[in-house]
Amino acid sequence: MRPGIALIGLLACMLAGFWTACLGLPAQAATTERIVVNRFSGVAIEGFDPVAYFVDGTAVQGTAEFEASLWGAVWRFRNEGNRASFLAHPEIYGPQFGGYDPADIARGVAIAANPRFFVILAQRLYLFSRETNRDAFAADPERFLDEVGKRWPALQEQLSQ
Repeated sequence: MRPGIALIGLLACMLAGFWTACLGLPAQAATTERIVVNRFSGVAIEGFDPVAYFVDGTAVQGTAEFEASLWGAVWRFRNEGNRASFLAHPEIYGPQFGGYDPADIARGVAIAANPRFFVILAQRLYLFSRETNRDAFAADPERFLDEVGKRWPALQEQLSQ
């Protein structure tokens, strides 16, 4: 590849807002919303079924056939039963801290979680941006939740309604 063409391609990526994708880096979700959603589709937690974490103990992709809108986000489910359970008790099945990583919140930053890394603790769903964050949280959740309790209100105020 010619250097001039590569530079033009890189500039085009920057202008289009695809800087991380062009460099092959993982894309970070925008951390401006109260609930982590895909900025183009409005789908929460990458379309994973929030009830399946409790029922199946694993991350399961939902479908567009079973959707619900709540808290300014579109939630997907794998079946009607999971959809109904979520709508009846969203405070239980919805991810804590809107899908932001509690380990990062404890450090004072709101980082969108990866729905593949999760912990269920005291009947609540916690999602994490990295496997190492999940493991650290699982080893000492009280310490993290204490710090999160101190930092989350201020971080939440910085996020859009």
